[in-house]
Amino acid sequence: MPRVSDTFDLDSVEWRHIADPKETDFLIDFEYSLLGYDLPSGRLDMLLRFKGNGGHCRRHRHIAATVTMVLQGEQHVTEHGLDGAVTKSTVRKKGEYALAEADADPHMERGGPEGGTILLSMSAPDGRLFEYFDRDGNSIKVLTIAEYVESWNRGAVPGGVEGPEASAA
Repeated sequence: MPRVSDTFDLDSVEWRHIADPKETDFLIDFEYSLLGYDLPSGRLDMLLRFKGNGGHCRRHRHIAATVTMVLQGEQHVTEHGLDGAVTKSTVRKKGEYALAEADADPHMERGGPEGGTILLSMSAPDGRLFEYFDRDGNSIKVLTIAEYVESWNRGAVPGGVEGPEASAA
């Protein structure tokens, strides 16, 4: 199983920044670090880090079964129904753990007022990790473990934009 990092020391891992200034409904601004993966078994472990600026990751759902552990700060998750209405809001604090089955509901997530860092450990036997949605709830992209690994190895972020400070398109 390839390891990208031997530690999840938040000061030692390589972080990749993702932002999208074209998104006007909310701020997309976060960092991620790939820790390790196993393509044949469909496993990927990564860190997400949010500043305290209200930056979110994209509208998405986890296709993979996902273990979440909050390492620092808070994780704020807002789930949405197919019509876009909020169905549930959850705040997880440092040390809290969650286990989500595959095919989770669409949601958005961000850090708390002081930010947040989380560990995600995902199991996707078919290789599919996330599905992204537009503002109308239409599926716009499915990201796989292979795409994450390939973009990491290229020095890019998922979505095909080159460079460690690039904005994911």
